[in-house]
Amino acid sequence: MFADRARIYVRSGKGGDGSVSFRREKYVPNGGPDGGDGGHGGDVIFVVDEGLNTLIDFRHIRKYKAEDGEPGSKRNCRGKDGNDIVIKVPAGTVIREAESGQVITDMSGDNKRVVLLKGGKGGNGNQHYATSTMQAPKYAQPGQPAQELELVLELKVIADVGLVGFPNVGKSTFLSRVTNARPKIANYHFTTLNPNLGVVDLEGTGGFVIADIPGLIEGASEGVGLGHEFLRHIERTKVIIHIVDAAGTEGRNPVQDIYVINRELEAYNPDIAQRPQVIAANKIDSMFTDEEGNNFLKEIQAEFEPKGIKVFPISAVSGEGVKELLYEVDRMLADIGEAPTVFEQEYFPEQAAYSEEPYTVTYSEEDDEYVVEGPRIEKMLGYTNLESEKGFRFFQNFLKENGILDELEALGIQEGDTVRMYGLSFAYYK
Repeated sequence: MFADRARIYVRSGKGGDGSVSFRREKYVPNGGPDGGDGGHGGDVIFVVDEGLNTLIDFRHIRKYKAEDGEPGSKRNCRGKDGNDIVIKVPAGTVIREAESGQVITDMSGDNKRVVLLKGGKGGNGNQHYATSTMQAPKYAQPGQPAQELELVLELKVIADVGLVGFPNVGKSTFLSRVTNARPKIANYHFTTLNPNLGVVDLEGTGGFVIADIPGLIEGASEGVGLGHEFLRHIERTKVIIHIVDAAGTEGRNPVQDIYVINRELEAYNPDIAQRPQVIAANKIDSMFTDEEGNNFLKEIQAEFEPKGIKVFPISAVSGEGVKELLYEVDRMLADIGEAPTVFEQEYFPEQAAYSEEPYTVTYSEEDDEYVVEGPRIEKMLGYTNLESEKGFRFFQNFLKENGILDELEALGIQEGDTVRMYGLSFAYYK
């Protein structure tokens, strides 16, 4: 089974905590602080592996964690950094934040390696907080926390040209004739489950990559059948070859088939419907012409050529008309001359991690004090040396810039009132 979508959990490593330690050596009765720094946590890194073409491995392993950094130790010994975790994906994988669906990165083109989540920095040991007035600091900086995300991986096939059309119109036969791809070919109304890619080698040209996008059905844009899974593969293509059964062997009108498929493309993504398109009127070797010389091919040409869409009568079985079609597609690609679609970043994990850290400002009648709590506050307290004048002033600015002082005043705080933040209490003064 071709796997083109997976949901996984990733977590970077937590930074190791700084150490609180003091020199205890013979003849050094009052040794200074010698607590070492914590090691940095490992990163979560995605890399493109050209040998992969599905996301099947992610069906079996769904959680990926980098190593935590080790804590510091005495004698100024720094903790060991945690190992990174490297996750390999096929080219063309779009990585999204699961809840919002926003793009974090697109592993396409030159984007071969991405550090998706940074590991937490290791905390400073107490040796960093010694001052002339505080020569024996009994605190150290905790390591920064890990980052974690739920991700959705989507594999969007990278091809210059996409083949679209109803099932059983001859797309697989066409692809097997013009490329080195060998898709399974059978007379069935379901559809090929995986997009087949092949390289078209045309004499006198550089060639191009073509993909048989699995057969669409009416309602595909609404997710009917496997519609969404199929449609996402056409998002990168620059030119669309629309193959229809010009002989009407399935009992359908090919003109109406073209309109149905184009409506599905429009409904799924209007940009796709605007891509240059050429119609391959297939199965002309089986085409029926009435006594007046009318047939479906003439209807297709009369309907679409006035709209600037060229129609090429072909037979995927015999090869008739195929070369002319391919040279026209090569010319269209040359006119476009742009790189494949690469999806822009919409979600920034580091910004989101900080902005999502909550805090609360409340008043406790029982204790007659104002209480400020939350991960952001706790982290800042761990990073700041409040026993130094500079550190305390820095923390006051933090409270002001984050609107915490405004919230305290909105609750009616007065000068001299007590503010408690975890284990620390302060008298409030403007």
